[in-house]
Amino acid sequence: MSIRKALSIVLRVLAPDKPYHVQWMVTRKCNYRCRGCNVWREQDNKELSAEEIKRGLDILRKLGVVEVLISGGNPLLREDIDEIIKYASRYFFVTVYDNGSLAAEKIDALRRANFVAISIDSLNPDKNDHIRGVEGAWKRAIEAVERLHTEGINVSVTPTISQANLYEIIDFTKHFLDKGIPIWYSLYSYDSLEHSNSLFKIGKAEDAFLIRDRDAMVKVCDSLLEMRQKNDDILITTKVLKAVKQLYSSNERLWRCRALQNFFVINHRGEVAGCHLHEPVASIFELPDLWESEKFEALRRKYSACERCTYLCYIFYSIHGNVAGNMEIVKDKWRSLKFFLRRH
Repeated sequence: MSIRKALSIVLRVLAPDKPYHVQWMVTRKCNYRCRGCNVWREQDNKELSAEEIKRGLDILRKLGVVEVLISGGNPLLREDIDEIIKYASRYFFVTVYDNGSLAAEKIDALRRANFVAISIDSLNPDKNDHIRGVEGAWKRAIEAVERLHTEGINVSVTPTISQANLYEIIDFTKHFLDKGIPIWYSLYSYDSLEHSNSLFKIGKAEDAFLIRDRDAMVKVCDSLLEMRQKNDDILITTKVLKAVKQLYSSNERLWRCRALQNFFVINHRGEVAGCHLHEPVASIFELPDLWESEKFEALRRKYSACERCTYLCYIFYSIHGNVAGNMEIVKDKWRSLKFFLRRH
C-alpha cells in the first residue's frame, strides 16, 4: 500500500458520520452450485460496465468509504475484473472474494487487492465438494490458498459456520493457523420469504445448515476467544465473538443494525440498499444527493430496529465500522491493522 493511499484511508477512518464499508456484488454469475445458496439458480447477465463501476467508486470515495469488498456471484468471472480491482485499489482497502476456483488464474490482478478471501468449509474434501456442489472444489481452493500465500498475497480462508461443519471448526482453524494462514468466518444465515423485493437474493433455509446445536456454537465462540488471545490470525474481534456467543446462549443481540450508516450494499446493477435483505432505495449514482436526506434518515431508523438476520459481516460492521468501532479494533490488536502498514 502506498503512503499516499494509507494516509488517505487513515483520514477517512477518523472522519465521523461517514460510511466505512461497502460490499459491491459486481456480478450475479457463479460457477459453483453451493447448497446453501441460490445465486446460481437465479442468474442475471445484466451488470454495470467497468466504466460505470469506476464512476461509482469515485462516488464512494467522496462519501468517505474506507473499505470495498468485491464479491458476487464470483467476481473473478468478470472479464474486466482486473480493471475494476486496479481502480478500486487506488483509493480503498480492497477485499476480493473467490470460491477458490479462479484465484490462481487471476493472481496478477489479486496482487493489487489488500486482501483475498477464499471459501473453504471443511477439511474433508468430499464434504466440502458436497457443500459447494462441484467435484474438485476443495482441491482447487486449497491450491489457490497455498499459491497466493506463497506469492506473498494477503489471503485468508473463509468458512461458513453451519450445522454441517460446526463440530470441526476448531480443528479447521488450528489446521490453517499452523500454516500461517488467517481465518475469517461467515455464519450461516438465509433470506426469509418476507424479503421478496430484496436487493440481492442469496439463499433460503436449508435444514442441513441451520445451527441447531446452540450449546456447541457457544463452545466454538469460547474456544475462538481463547485461541485469539494467542493468535491474531483469527480475523474476528473479541467484541464480535462475544456478541455471537450471547446471541446463541440467550438469543440476545448486543448490537443494533447500522445498515446505511456504517455500511451498505450495492448489487450488480448498481442498486443500493442498507443490506442485501432490504429492497433497493437508490442507484449508486443518486447517493450524493440522498446520503444526508430525510428519506435515508428514516431508513436508518427502520434498519436499526431490524433483527431478522445473523449475517456475520453485518454484525461486524454494526459493531465496528465507525470511529469508535475502529478504535476498538486498535485496542483489540486485530491483525488487519498490519495490512494498512504493508507495502506491496
